[in-house]
Amino acid sequence: KAKGTVSDDGVLRPVKLSKKELYKAPTVEQLNQLKEAEYLFHCSILKMQMEELLKEVALSEHRKKLVDSFVLQVTDFLQCVPKSELDDISWLSGVEVPFLLVPSTTKGKFHMEPPASISLVGSYPLGTCVKPKVSVDLAVTIPASILHPMQYPRKRALYLAGLARHLSFAKVVCSLHYSCLHGNRLRPVLLLKPPGKDSSKVTIRILVIPPPDFLKPSHFHPQKNNIRTEWFTGVADTHAQCPAFGEGVALLKVWLRQRELDQGAGCFCGFHASMLMAYLLSTHKVGKTMNPYQLLRNALHFLASTDLTENGITLSRNPDSKAHSLVFVDPSGHLNLLADMTAFTYKWIQHEASLSLKFWDDPTVDGFHALLMTPKSMLRTYDNVFKLSSLVNLQTSCKKLLLLNELVDHSGNYVLTALPFILSLLQQGLGERIHLLAHSLPQDPEWPVDSAPPKHKDQPPLSIGLLLNLEHAPSVLERGPPADNPKAAEFRQLWGSCSELQRFQDGAITEAVLWSGNSISHRRFVLLKIIAHLLELHADIPKSCIRFVGGQLDIVVKICTTGEEESLKVVQSYDDLSKKLWQLKGLPLSITSVQDAHQALRYTQVFPPVPLPKENKPCPYYITPIKVIVHMEGSGKWPSEHMAIRHVKAAFHICLGELLCKQHKYKCHATPTYLDVWKDGLVFRIQVAYHREPQILRESLTPEGMLIYRDNAEAQVLELETLHKPFLTSTLHGYSTYINMQNTLSFVLFLLEDIREEAADLLVASLFLHPAPFTPPSSPQVGFLRFLHLLSTFDWKNNPLIVNLNGKLTAAEHTDIKNDFVASREALPSMFIVTHNDKKVSVWTTEAPSVQMLQRAVMLAAESLRVLETQLDSDQKQDIRVSSSIVNLYYANVCSCHLFVFNLTEAFGDLALFFYDPYGGTVIAVLWKPVNDDVATTVPNVEAILQDFRIIGEGLVKKFDLRTEKWVV
Repeated sequence: KAKGTVSDDGVLRPVKLSKKELYKAPTVEQLNQLKEAEYLFHCSILKMQMEELLKEVALSEHRKKLVDSFVLQVTDFLQCVPKSELDDISWLSGVEVPFLLVPSTTKGKFHMEPPASISLVGSYPLGTCVKPKVSVDLAVTIPASILHPMQYPRKRALYLAGLARHLSFAKVVCSLHYSCLHGNRLRPVLLLKPPGKDSSKVTIRILVIPPPDFLKPSHFHPQKNNIRTEWFTGVADTHAQCPAFGEGVALLKVWLRQRELDQGAGCFCGFHASMLMAYLLSTHKVGKTMNPYQLLRNALHFLASTDLTENGITLSRNPDSKAHSLVFVDPSGHLNLLADMTAFTYKWIQHEASLSLKFWDDPTVDGFHALLMTPKSMLRTYDNVFKLSSLVNLQTSCKKLLLLNELVDHSGNYVLTALPFILSLLQQGLGERIHLLAHSLPQDPEWPVDSAPPKHKDQPPLSIGLLLNLEHAPSVLERGPPADNPKAAEFRQLWGSCSELQRFQDGAITEAVLWSGNSISHRRFVLLKIIAHLLELHADIPKSCIRFVGGQLDIVVKICTTGEEESLKVVQSYDDLSKKLWQLKGLPLSITSVQDAHQALRYTQVFPPVPLPKENKPCPYYITPIKVIVHMEGSGKWPSEHMAIRHVKAAFHICLGELLCKQHKYKCHATPTYLDVWKDGLVFRIQVAYHREPQILRESLTPEGMLIYRDNAEAQVLELETLHKPFLTSTLHGYSTYINMQNTLSFVLFLLEDIREEAADLLVASLFLHPAPFTPPSSPQVGFLRFLHLLSTFDWKNNPLIVNLNGKLTAAEHTDIKNDFVASREALPSMFIVTHNDKKVSVWTTEAPSVQMLQRAVMLAAESLRVLETQLDSDQKQDIRVSSSIVNLYYANVCSCHLFVFNLTEAFGDLALFFYDPYGGTVIAVLWKPVNDDVATTVPNVEAILQDFRIIGEGLVKKFDLRTEKWVV
């Protein structure tokens, strides 16, 4: 293979090897060079993608002209504020003051006059503004004659209200709304939008500030009871020193936005991104000649590796002393830029940065899409999400937790006051059960200028997200210290009356908390019980205010987790049978492998086989046999003709049955094609396989007596059943974490009735093996949401879905698979799923789905995702009820419905498509196939076809609902 060198322009150039070098085994150094070349190629692609993204998010010249014109008109209008002496606020006439005026009147007077200065600040003048939402900050300096240091917040709000009233007469302004900066009600801002079609494209945010040196910086020390002002200048110089500064910040802003970290109280906004990049430049942690790609990577590396809760950073030579859990000091030395951020949000940022670097360095991952193109909503990111509603209860929490001083610091915002203490409490209680705890950022409220500001209690519910540690999360036991340990008192104080002394099997007597939960589905709710208990005990938050997002799916989960428990029984019984098969004595040929080939044995069957009841109990309508493939050793004793091989396999079925009956007392029933074994109330269907049989089926002789090989459907089916399916089942069986979600996914796969169950299982497997930009899912609901997102957003037309089972595919093989796919795309299935066993042929999607059916599945997945996320995110309780007859009548319903649809498809598949829920649904939908105008066709006799439907479905179909207005036949 060719090795490569990197030229000065950063492009990988191939270097030819001599013939002697070509046939010489590569040295370790050469292999390392090859790996480095592959990595550099991967980075070059990622760099080019980022450059294209920067072009996409940058403002067009037309948009810039629109912004500049709007800013100029607003600035000119603000300069015309009339001077006026005012005794009260009646002059505002219809415009509210965005501030709680308590008391309603104070000493002194107030007057209006034009701003001392108006300046563009923030991302727009720095060139770091990105689409789609363009927000332009205007810093309006209040004249010193208006202000008084002791009444600054009040007079600033009055001045902002005066500007709002003045702008209400401006024709260049379409709408006026108040908001506040990062959730702080003491920092109101004014939002302006232009009229017409451009109203959604740009927003001007007016921030009123005091004149320079009006307030002494020392007054704003964290130890003093003052209000900190925002700091707006100082990045520009730094910006000029590094040409790529603006684009580097723009990429970091896109990264933050995709993770919902850039807006709301305590966020890491674009301003923080600019200040971070300025810090990295000023401390030489990034070079002035670096490109945007390098700036982003170094910024993420800094965030991932630097714990600001332990060691703060500063842009000042003489900063004030540390007074917050997070410290990032501005150049003045007096302002902590991260004062409003919780330590939990920073840990969230660190986690995301670390995860992004991991995917960045993996050449098998599309790092560009993982880092910058995939939205990471909380519902799709965290395994469990809990909603905290009725936030007015946090007022009581502040009293219970004795947070009066902190409440004063937050100007009475009891939500932001109580939040970090509540989170610390949950972190302490959840402990090893979770890897990460995060919370939604309260969004900045907006309200019309003629309305009073919304109250804190009217905020949307807070969301709390958990990344689970599956080793401990579902445990029903919280074991504490021994009774005589000094920490026992702390444990009892944390858990209250739930803590009791318990004696364990090892003889230890310790404090412990035991939660109820006998089944898998019940244990999923242990975390909810812990959270509800701790918040009620320590913060006086009623249990009714806490909602487990996804709890609405509880009935579905319970049905499917019943399947999980049945699957465990099936697997245990299979494992025992497998051991017994290996122990058999007296076989003419030895067994080389025993492989499971049934969906229940890979934990993905919705309703696994249920053991038959004991005697004198009703027998179910149908018993699902569990397929097991037994490979016998290759030997000269095997015949070379396929009919003879079938006879030998039939003899083996009889022999295995006799030996199992004799040596292990199993009831068996042998047939030519399989052996049924009765065990633990289950039926295992053993099929003997010979590894050369598919190849022999492909052999044929020409009239001249020449042996040739031709593929055929019979050989493909046999290979699928005896080689590919057992491999897939045994591989997925090894991923024990699948048991937490796959049944739920399969339960709703009626979306994919035209897709084989094995293909669906591989789609799910990809969520675990290639979770970028997430961590592998550890709960049913988050797995299902990601599944819908994968199905609806993956580019099936231009990319193969590579599922790297057991990690056997190298980066080079990934590249080869993609190249082969592009070269042969027209001849390949519409959905192309690759494993290391079938790199060139997607064995599970060769026949289906068709292009039309895949498009339908994609459309349904997208709409299902939208509806489900809307429902789950809603504060309203949603009930999902399933008839109890679904489980009881499953076998009868499914088998009858499946056979009916099969018969309809066989008879009328060329005229119509048939859709049904394979998991117990009672409706079959029929869609007439669209007519191709270019092909001459006969007109079908619709009435006769409908009559045939009735005849085939006699005794099964209750009624026909004809939607004739939609017919195109």
